[in-house]
Amino acid sequence: MPTLAANPKPNFLPPTDQPNHGLDLPPHMQRKPSHDPNPNPTPATNSNFDASPEAVLPATPPPSLLYLSFNQDHSCFAAGTDHGFWIYNCDPFREIFRRDFDHRGGGIGVVEMLYRCYILALVGGGPNPQYPPNKVMIWDDNQNRCIGEVSFSSEVRSVRLRRDRIVVVLEHKIFVYNFADLKLLHQIETIANPKGLCAVSQGAGSLVLVCPGLQKGQVRIEHYASKRTKFNLAHDSRIACFAFSQDGQLLATASTKGTLVRVYNTVDGSLLQEVRRGSR
Repeated sequence: MPTLAANPKPNFLPPTDQPNHGLDLPPHMQRKPSHDPNPNPTPATNSNFDASPEAVLPATPPPSLLYLSFNQDHSCFAAGTDHGFWIYNCDPFREIFRRDFDHRGGGIGVVEMLYRCYILALVGGGPNPQYPPNKVMIWDDNQNRCIGEVSFSSEVRSVRLRRDRIVVVLEHKIFVYNFADLKLLHQIETIANPKGLCAVSQGAGSLVLVCPGLQKGQVRIEHYASKRTKFNLAHDSRIACFAFSQDGQLLATASTKGTLVRVYNTVDGSLLQEVRRGSR
């Protein structure tokens, strides 16, 4: 994946901030024309507009936050709004760039970064979405357009990226794609998952994926290198959130009850530690 190049415009990360995360874009992504409306539309002119000092311009409402997510190494985070998306650096904290598509729409309900390169996954959201909520759009901020898309029969709840995989989460199903050619590799059935819960390992090794299972409180762990699937009944209540260690060897889970955080070994499913709310 190409990293952000030096550019006087604030749309790109400075080269010194970029780790070397290389991945060649597939040809179909490079050639695909964008169906995206002009992201920087020219304001319509009105010859009857009163430009006198007495004229009062309508106030533009502040954007509404729709989505937040960290990149894979937690050095940046992305915010989806009802007008576009913003990218921030974590340390030191600063805004890196933003895309405001249209103040009459342009909502982004999911924005997922790929480390610090200029390729992002976008899904429309909010009352006036920029893209259909059932499509994942691959956005190239260097070209200022979408270079690929994947469509589904229902709304996309979340997206997870690795340098070699794209994982798309619907309410009852998860799809795993090869990044290079968008070939579908795997489908997973889940219990109702309106929050789009899913985590993927980011280490150099093979993909490890965790998602809700087929019953309340259950998590499913997929080890793609060894082609093993592990089911763990992690909690009695519904799963509220979970997180991997970077290498996918450890999994922390919490339920909607909110009293316990449990840490599991993902290889054998054993419980390693339990932390109770209020304990010291």
